[in-house]
Amino acid sequence: MENIAQAFQLGGFWMYMILIVSIIALGIIIERFYHLYRHNINGKAFMGQVDKLIKHGNIERAIKLCNNAPNAALARVVKAGLVRANKSEAEIMAAVEEATLEVVPLILKRIDNLPILANIATLMGLLGTIVGMIAAFHSLSGAAADKRQAQLSMGISVAMYTTAFGLIVAVPVLLFHILIQNMAKKIIAEIDEYSVKLENRLIERLKAGVAQGGGSRD
Repeated sequence: MENIAQAFQLGGFWMYMILIVSIIALGIIIERFYHLYRHNINGKAFMGQVDKLIKHGNIERAIKLCNNAPNAALARVVKAGLVRANKSEAEIMAAVEEATLEVVPLILKRIDNLPILANIATLMGLLGTIVGMIAAFHSLSGAAADKRQAQLSMGISVAMYTTAFGLIVAVPVLLFHILIQNMAKKIIAEIDEYSVKLENRLIERLKAGVAQGGGSRD
C-alpha cells in the first residue's frame, strides 16, 4: 500500500485523473454485468416451452410464461408477438420488430464507452509521462553537474508511473469490454433467431385457423 501511495504522490495530477477514469469504467462494467444478467435467459429452453404452448393453442399460458421473466429481453420480444397472435401477419411482425427495436439499445447501452475509457486512460498515462519528462529535463538546468544523471533517472522513473498506471487500467477494461460485448451479442442473436421462429409459428397458426374456418363454411 505504501508503494501505491508513493506512486500516486510521485505521479501527481495525471495519476488521479486516470483513477477517476478507472472508477467510471468500473461502474459501467458492474452495471452492464448486472443489466445483461437480468436480460439473459436460456433461449432454447424458453422457446421450446413457448413453441409447445403455441402448438396446443394455449397463447394465454405462453404470455404468462413470458411474464415470469419480465426483465429478459427475449421474453419481452416474444410476449409482444404473442399478444397479437390473433391479429394479422403484418401486425404480428410489426409488434415483434417494435419490441426488438426497444430492447436492443438497452442491451448495447454504454458498452461502447469502455474502449473509449481505456484509450483515455492510456493517453492520460502517456501525457503524464511526457509532462514528467519535460519537467525532468527542465530541472537539469539548475542542477549541479555531478547530480544531473541521478536527477534525470529519478525524473524519468517518476514520469513512467503514469504510463504504467494507464495501462494497468486500460488492459482489464478492454478485456471486460470483450466479455460484456460477447454477452450482449449472444442475447441479440437469440432475439434475432427466436423472433423469426416465433413469427413463422404464429403465422402458420393463423393460416391453419383460416383454412379450418374456410372448410367449415363450405
